[in-house]
Amino acid sequence: MSTGVISISLWIDRKQIIPDSGSPRTTFPVISAASNQPVHYALNATIDDVNAATASSGRAFQSWKRTPPQVRKAIIEKTAEIIERDSEEFVRLNKLECSATDMWARHGLGIVKTYLKEIAMQTSNIHGTIPMNENPDAMSFVFKQPVGPVLCIPPWNAALVLSVRAMAMAIAAGCTVVLKASELCPATHQKIVETFAEAGLPPGVLNSLQCRREDAPAITEALIADKNIRKVEFIGSANIGRIIGATAAKYLKPVLMELGGKCPAIVLEDANLEQAAKFVAMGALFNHGQICFSTERVFVQASISEKFKKILAEAFKNAASPDEMAVSKGIAQHAVDVLEDAKAKGAEFLIGGTDFGQVPSLKPAIILEPKKDMRIFDEETFGPSVSLYTFQTDEEVIAKANDSMYGLNAVIHTKNLERGLLMAKELEYGQVHFNIMSVYVSPFGPQGGVKGSGWGRQNAIWGLDQFLQTKFCSWRI
Repeated sequence: MSTGVISISLWIDRKQIIPDSGSPRTTFPVISAASNQPVHYALNATIDDVNAATASSGRAFQSWKRTPPQVRKAIIEKTAEIIERDSEEFVRLNKLECSATDMWARHGLGIVKTYLKEIAMQTSNIHGTIPMNENPDAMSFVFKQPVGPVLCIPPWNAALVLSVRAMAMAIAAGCTVVLKASELCPATHQKIVETFAEAGLPPGVLNSLQCRREDAPAITEALIADKNIRKVEFIGSANIGRIIGATAAKYLKPVLMELGGKCPAIVLEDANLEQAAKFVAMGALFNHGQICFSTERVFVQASISEKFKKILAEAFKNAASPDEMAVSKGIAQHAVDVLEDAKAKGAEFLIGGTDFGQVPSLKPAIILEPKKDMRIFDEETFGPSVSLYTFQTDEEVIAKANDSMYGLNAVIHTKNLERGLLMAKELEYGQVHFNIMSVYVSPFGPQGGVKGSGWGRQNAIWGLDQFLQTKFCSWRI
């Protein structure tokens, strides 16, 4: 364990928790993939810290749940203003910790303000109902109430957007939050917590801690098991999602999960091929392919396949950025291992291969018709590569696209809306979009996965509803 100088502390009761200089408390380094050097050291949370954070959230919930919607709305709107004011610092931290490009870091800033404004608007859109009662001398009431303290576990790959949205949704619904910050970007996540505090969030409504990866299983289980925590929100890989889901089930805690994807892009014969190729390349290569919504599979109608292959290869060359890199060598190595497995089993590459560029950057690759015995067939690569398949009929491509454990996002490129919608109804995905890249979500529409991509929905009123519980009351005269 490291004992470096602490620059990232814990945040409990609106105060930074920094141990005395003589304390035996340990830290861990946050390593920049770009330099392979520590950029700062973060305090490693203990079980005592878990107990303090959850107890604080439990206490704060008793008053926060009664806060008028206009107060919550004002704080969330103020948070958006402060993030915009401090945008350059958020960009700096995201680039420093996650080796993000300037474009990716600013992309997150560009949409988080819209997310926050929409979430703020929805605070006054929470309402119950008065249903009929079978007894003429009785009345019924249905109330929507906040579920309680929520454990939020956001990822590093969209460090600003996904963590802000997770926390703001719960807070807007009247819940308090314990944030388990990513060990890969704790400074970015702590800066967000400080921003909510500056916007006026009372002590205990948002607490934050982080731990080194080796301690994550014990710390996470302690958080989930704590009696104060009433719900868990997790965004991350399917492998960790299984662990989170099993642990939550053990303690009978509901879970909102958005997991990985193996997103298909379907190119029909009437599509604008240049546009489709551009969006496929962008969806596959954006942020080095480290997005759950990244395009991982491309299905091209056979009649246009040869023409589209040439256009797509050129689009990949134009879209590739030498500045894109993985957040860590481990993430990059996983992407390489998946490609190596395909190569060893006879896969043909249209472009690229298994060579690293400037470590930890992987050169873009297009793999032709991978077989089911290859890892890449249905394993998320989280790298800048796609698998390319051909098909003859709509029924065939629907079956091929659905042949996956995942069900997050899908794209259809076509000029025929009727045909596209008929296909969309049969595709087993939480979102199906047309004529755009797969890395697309709307702050105004529901977002989430089916099958192995999780359950529950984010955004707008659908997102707030995830943090509310329904209570039925009756009055007999």
